[in-house]
Amino acid sequence: MRHFFILFRHEVRMLLLNPSSYISAMLFLVCMGFIFMGILEEYARAAQDTSPAIAFFSLFFLACVMVPLLTMKSIAEERRSGTLETLLSAPVNTTVVVLAKFSASYTLYLLQWAFTVGFVFILHHFARDPRLLDPGPLVGGYVFIAVTGLLYVAIGTLASALVRSQAAAGIIGFAAILVAIFGARMTTNMTLFQQESFQAMRDSVASVDVFHHLSDFTRGVVDTRQIIFYFTGTSLALILSILGMEAKILRS
Repeated sequence: MRHFFILFRHEVRMLLLNPSSYISAMLFLVCMGFIFMGILEEYARAAQDTSPAIAFFSLFFLACVMVPLLTMKSIAEERRSGTLETLLSAPVNTTVVVLAKFSASYTLYLLQWAFTVGFVFILHHFARDPRLLDPGPLVGGYVFIAVTGLLYVAIGTLASALVRSQAAAGIIGFAAILVAIFGARMTTNMTLFQQESFQAMRDSVASVDVFHHLSDFTRGVVDTRQIIFYFTGTSLALILSILGMEAKILRS
């Protein structure tokens, strides 16, 4: 564990020195700013749904961009520059390296979302409406952000472990996260799956639909089965990252 924390601190420091981290944070906060303005406009028009929990729907679009920017350099750049072999010559193994890089990226992911808490209190301060700080949707929404972030950052880490180019890692990570987000919804909407004979399969695919999960979490409903799904997916992606990294080392 001592080696893990040493690597973790090093990775966090490198991410804070990496321009792509600041580009990711800037794009994220700019997008969230526009979403926040939309919430204010909806509130000004006395819309029915003025809860700030609707901002969590933006996760689906922002995660596709912000996560690859955070993870694309983690392992791919180490391999391209030849420093990965030097790193592994220290008393650490591939598992510690992957977990440290994953944890550092996930920490910055959570930090970026932590800045959005200020939007909620700004809205509450000027609107003077206690409904806007309903703890159920807010806590459920941020729990959703945390558990889905585990899976998406793990997917980004896996993409970085499979290739040398950080640009390729970013593209692969973007595409994989896009499929993870929209794949289940698009599959269940296919004409083939609307047939009665595919009912059981459609229900199984719908159970991993993140849009359905988001709806539950932002209503304050936390289903442990959904949390287990994201933890399982994260563990699988990290195991594949470790195996992919070891395979690349053996072939080099």
